[in-house]
Amino acid sequence: MNMGFSKKTVIVKEYHLDIGIIQVFDDYMVSIFEEGSTLTLERAYQIIGISEIHFRGKNFGYISLRKNSYAIDPVIYTYLRGLENLKAFAIVSKKEIDMHNFKIEKMFYKKNMEFFIEYENAVAWIKKRVAKKNKGKRSA
Repeated sequence: MNMGFSKKTVIVKEYHLDIGIIQVFDDYMVSIFEEGSTLTLERAYQIIGISEIHFRGKNFGYISLRKNSYAIDPVIYTYLRGLENLKAFAIVSKKEIDMHNFKIEKMFYKKNMEFFIEYENAVAWIKKRVAKKNKGKRSA
C-alpha cells in the first residue's frame, strides 16, 4: 500500500551569518540574505568557506533565494568562477528588478547561471546540472 510519502529534502546544516542564512543540502546550498544587507568579498569568503567544508572534492550548486533586496559587489563573481566544483548557480525571485540585475550578474559570472521564478524549478535544474557533472566526472 502506497502511503504517498516522498523523499523529503533535508537541510544538512544551517549557518546564520550577519547578513542572512546559508542552508546546506546534499549537493547544493541556498542563501537567503537580509533586507538591505551588502554581500561583500569578505562575506563571500565566508560562504566559499562553507562550500569547502561541505563540498570539497564534490560538485555542487548554489541557489540565491532573493526574498529580500540587497546589494552585491560584482567582484565576487570573479572569485566564484574560480570554484571548479561549483557547477550551477541559480537566482530565484519574483521581482522584476532582480530579473534585470540577473542580466548584469551573468556578464560577470560567465558560467552556468539561470534565473527562476519558482524555487522548485531552480532546485530541479541545480540537481540535474550537478548530477550530470558528477556522472561525467566518474566516467572520466
